[in-house]
Amino acid sequence: MQWLAIALGGAVGAMARFAVSTWAHEHFDHRYPIGTLLVNVVGSFFMGIFYVLIIERGLLPAEWRPLIMTGFLGAFTTFSTYSLDALSLWQAGNVGLALGYILMSVVSCLLAVWLAVTLAQRLV
Repeated sequence: MQWLAIALGGAVGAMARFAVSTWAHEHFDHRYPIGTLLVNVVGSFFMGIFYVLIIERGLLPAEWRPLIMTGFLGAFTTFSTYSLDALSLWQAGNVGLALGYILMSVVSCLLAVWLAVTLAQRLV
């Protein structure tokens, strides 16, 4: 049953990532991978929320972890895409943009998950 939950969550997460990436591509500069950055920050934030709700506080059933955290958020966030985007910026000669993107992605995602854990711990 866990495999089915992961597969279902992964399918929905991948479709959500595609939707966000498509929206970002239509609304922002095509040369900067804002869609990938956006899903990684938002996904990191929600990973922190669900970590507290499922693992720390047990307010949601543990059976939801494979569906939400492994399946949905695992497919929604895009570290492999992030890595390819950073390499593409670098290879296109945009070394400064690539380094900025790497730094912004790591720092903002760590801040997002920290903020989510802190908020969820205080609110729940």
